[in-house]
Amino acid sequence: MRILTLLFLLLSGAVFAQKQDRFPAESLQITWELVTNQYEKPGQHLARFTLLNTHAKMALPAKGWTIYYNGNRDVTGVLPGSGLETGRIHGDLFRLAPGPDFKGLAPGKSLVADCVGDAWVFNVSDAPSGYYLVWEDAPTVAHALPQVSAKPPATLADFKRSADGPEDQLTPERVFAQNAKIADIPAQQLPLVFPTPATYIAKPGLFMLDGLSAIAAEPEFQQEAVYLSGEFRMFLGRALPLDPGNPKSIRLRKDASLPDEAYRLEINTDHVNIVAAGSKGIFYGIQSLKQMVPLEAWASPVSIITIPCAEVRDQPRFGYRGVHMDVARNFQRKEQVLRMLNWMAMYKLNTLHFHFSDDEAWRIEIPGLPELTSLGATRGHTLDSKEHLPATYGSGGDVRNPQSGYYTREDYLDILRHAKKLHIEVIPEIETPGHARAAIKSMEARYRRLMAAGRTSEAQEYRLADPEDHSKYLTAQYYTDNVMCVALPSVYRFLETTVDALMSMHREAGMPLKTIHMGGDEVPVGVWEQSPACQALLQKLPRNEYRTISDLWQYYWKNVQEILQKRGLFVSGWEEIGMRETKLDGQRKMMVNPGFANAHFRTYVWNTVIGWGSEDLPYRLANGGYEVVLCPVSNLYFDLAYEKDFAEPGYYWGGFVDVDKPFYFIPFDYLKNTKVDRFGNPVSPEVLMGKDRLTDYGKSNIVGIQGHLWSENIRTPEMLEYLAFPKILGLAERAWAQDPDWAREKDPEKAEQLYQKAWNVFVNLLGKRELPRLAIYQGGARFRIPTVGARVVEGKVEANVMFPGLDIRYTTDGTEPALTSMKYQGPLEQKGRVKFRAFDQKGRGGRTIEVEN
Repeated sequence: MRILTLLFLLLSGAVFAQKQDRFPAESLQITWELVTNQYEKPGQHLARFTLLNTHAKMALPAKGWTIYYNGNRDVTGVLPGSGLETGRIHGDLFRLAPGPDFKGLAPGKSLVADCVGDAWVFNVSDAPSGYYLVWEDAPTVAHALPQVSAKPPATLADFKRSADGPEDQLTPERVFAQNAKIADIPAQQLPLVFPTPATYIAKPGLFMLDGLSAIAAEPEFQQEAVYLSGEFRMFLGRALPLDPGNPKSIRLRKDASLPDEAYRLEINTDHVNIVAAGSKGIFYGIQSLKQMVPLEAWASPVSIITIPCAEVRDQPRFGYRGVHMDVARNFQRKEQVLRMLNWMAMYKLNTLHFHFSDDEAWRIEIPGLPELTSLGATRGHTLDSKEHLPATYGSGGDVRNPQSGYYTREDYLDILRHAKKLHIEVIPEIETPGHARAAIKSMEARYRRLMAAGRTSEAQEYRLADPEDHSKYLTAQYYTDNVMCVALPSVYRFLETTVDALMSMHREAGMPLKTIHMGGDEVPVGVWEQSPACQALLQKLPRNEYRTISDLWQYYWKNVQEILQKRGLFVSGWEEIGMRETKLDGQRKMMVNPGFANAHFRTYVWNTVIGWGSEDLPYRLANGGYEVVLCPVSNLYFDLAYEKDFAEPGYYWGGFVDVDKPFYFIPFDYLKNTKVDRFGNPVSPEVLMGKDRLTDYGKSNIVGIQGHLWSENIRTPEMLEYLAFPKILGLAERAWAQDPDWAREKDPEKAEQLYQKAWNVFVNLLGKRELPRLAIYQGGARFRIPTVGARVVEGKVEANVMFPGLDIRYTTDGTEPALTSMKYQGPLEQKGRVKFRAFDQKGRGGRTIEVEN
């Protein structure tokens, strides 16, 4: 026995020593670069992994390890020579591993693996991320690898998708041309209230807000009075007292004749009236009053605030003015959600569409279903998703990463209570029946736990997948197991339980639900076809109504409708809930479904990709009897990259979205002002020919508009704010203000002149009033500062920027421009390379560009 024990200890020590002497993962450096977007045939690119062994003595072994990473573009093959193999596992998880010909990597040496990929690469979000290494003899332990920035190709020509095609990167010269019509407008000539009010009448005189001022509010506006008092603490260094008898006061008064959310703001020399029918209108009047406070008081408290006398009569165009925030793909802490709510309120946005569940996570605690967050909100290295979900979107292999997290019940109540104070409705989204991998895997873990305890009946209670289903499908995000089985009664029990839990939290927070967004998008072809449960259900259902497996889509939504209606809720979901599959000339075709028309189905319509054929889908659904929230990817997906520049983060599958896209969006006639395709090239008139226009009946079904922040590339609060601002300001203008004159003008040439005039006012307003405010409020938003446009004309370098009011600084010695660098005042004659960079009023700089003179 002693001999066996000694042998065991010796062997254990040998294994331990072997692992101690193992190649350290931190010594392996990986870089990735695009070689060309034109490799052998159209729609195929070549990218390059370079592995560098930085260790002085140890070699990376020839076998026994795998590198995992997250990627966007598919890899179709590795060119011979490196001995490495790579490919997709599922979702965005890839592997990079030694093949039989790999000989190891000696100390100080590097090797190159050239990979052929599908489509093309335009920016850093196409590059792999989240690299980590796993040893075969320790398959549950992930070792993080150094993260190195992606590299662009050697020349701009390598970005082009074809040799004779258009440029596929935005140059400083093209940026300059885009800004060329922008002229400086003195700050005192800019509007004081934003979004544009219905009417603004300037009056003579000034109202002086000082130590003698107070707030006088009618009883039902006490909450707004407290809010106003707290907000003015920022300007005065103290809260305004509530004193109904003070003659020099800001008075919150009721006028029941005004429409809901409307207000009247009357600024006189001795007092201010904010008048509304209810608390919402009062709240919006307060936002307008805050905007009329001089920027100096926003920057630091003053003893006296001078506000010009005026009368503002105002009300919103749309009752639904939304922001969609995805916290499932990548997580944002509660505090960041509260910050976003405060900025939304500042610009009179009134709905937060809270996307808390998806394939990659379930983020809200549900009493009685702990696996939804213990498994569904945790990600790290796994190939079976039995303990947690896999690494995704660059999270890395360690479960202790910023993307593992959820909102406790109390966290969610805090969000709801804060939103209620700001008159923002929170609409949670349960993604069903597709995009449900996190919920499915969580309920499978629950099933295994209860089965192991011998509680068979309980184990089956919330199962979401048919274990006998062998259907073959592939989603847009490359999953093969993310769709609920609509034939299982346990699916509807799950929906009832989670809906009831959300309703309970909303009631407790004083924000009763009117609807829950139930998802409904991107369920792929092939689902349920080989599910015995679905086949059995199909045989039981009326044959005249349910002929094929795809008809179970209607069965599912009828059940969802019944669940919600019993609870006093109406159905909200993505556009697909208003569609059904049919055939045309033997080919699959999606049509507007008459079955749920006029049944209070609210559709959120996003698929307007220019050139894909559904550019008019929102109008077809509205004309067909569905309520529509306009959220077209072509104009209102704020997570898309600002511009076609390798350094700009964000996807671009639906186009590139800068602040001009939401600004020039015409809600009732957006095809009129559709200017470019998804690649940023002028749109061909043929693409929009024959598209449906919005009828007067259809207009009555447009309930509002919404901007989207999907979070695949939003891994930090800083990136969230970078992609959100200033785009959200364009959304706020279109959601609140009436159609501008340029949108109503029939003559194209005159409409363009009117648009350029309005655009000029808007960018000046942002640069001189709104961005400075955003830079201060709540410690400052990390908004995007645009790149400088530059060109060389007759030996002189000219520069401009989208937002007048930003400073342009430059250097000619090769160093990065800083706030102390020379300020651009006019054309430069210096020869050589000139670097430019824009700075905001707080000294924060944007990205540097350079040109050669």
